[in-house]
Amino acid sequence: MSLERVDAFYKDLMANQEVYEQYYKKCSVKGTFGVWSWDKTKIVDFAATLGYEFSESELDEALFNTGAIAYNSSFNVG
Repeated sequence: MSLERVDAFYKDLMANQEVYEQYYKKCSVKGTFGVWSWDKTKIVDFAATLGYEFSESELDEALFNTGAIAYNSSFNVG
């Protein structure tokens, strides 16, 4: 199931500082007034480079609908 792949991706991300730094550099965007946001397309593409295949809608569902409350406080996906 793709939602499980999203969950596994974020668990791997949190467990590996080097991978998280790459993720942060490649997927975050500094916006207006210094507010950081996350590019979902870049997140999906980055995850794919690590072998995690899921869509943007599956990412949204995992982060905002199905028990990923711990991620919501850590990630601001936009």
